[in-house]
Amino acid sequence: MIQTRGTLDRELRQIQDNILLMGSMLETAIQRSIEALRERDIEIAQQVIADDTHINELRYQIEEQCLAVIATQQPVAGDLRTIIAAMHIAVEMERMADHAEGIAHLVMRLADEPLLKPLIDVPRMADIACEMIKTVLDAFVAEKSKPAKKAAKRDDEIDQLYDQVFRELLTYMIQDPRNISRATFLLWVAHNLERIGDRATNIAERVVFMNTGKLKELGGSWDKSEPSIG
Repeated sequence: MIQTRGTLDRELRQIQDNILLMGSMLETAIQRSIEALRERDIEIAQQVIADDTHINELRYQIEEQCLAVIATQQPVAGDLRTIIAAMHIAVEMERMADHAEGIAHLVMRLADEPLLKPLIDVPRMADIACEMIKTVLDAFVAEKSKPAKKAAKRDDEIDQLYDQVFRELLTYMIQDPRNISRATFLLWVAHNLERIGDRATNIAERVVFMNTGKLKELGGSWDKSEPSIG
């Protein structure tokens, strides 16, 4: 039985609230994983790994909410796109949390060894990724395409930092083969952050789809001259 518009609006807000909660948990996981790496702190790494279970549970809760709204409210047009976008966003965030968990596991393997080099570019990658996540989720709730597109453009910054980290670590490996193991672990950390940036861009694409009904690949090369809705 289809209920009132007020009921639909309330249920959509509940979904949005859980998306924002999941985003906050995700940002915490990313930042804590980098803190654990910087301090080589096993306890923080273990907490990131343990907390990933709660993020997974919230993802399934959001999906169940979305399916329930579709079944009971039969939403159409923009409402339906919002629900579909929310389901995709929850999946992307759950996978980003897996990348943060992956960094925590790497910390567990690196904890007994000194860092190969001071961490400069890697924390910056994490900061930009978290900024992208916050921007795209705010754009989702506000139903704005333009901030989502701008956030997607920042993935270029993460890619450039990743390339820089790769080249620097390769130099360390060439100079002394004894550095290969530690350099490889750091490279995996950077790769996880690079993938988080890609997934934040995927969320931006879903926000644009929600507002326009059109799926379009975003990134550093999006056309600034194209009119934006929102």
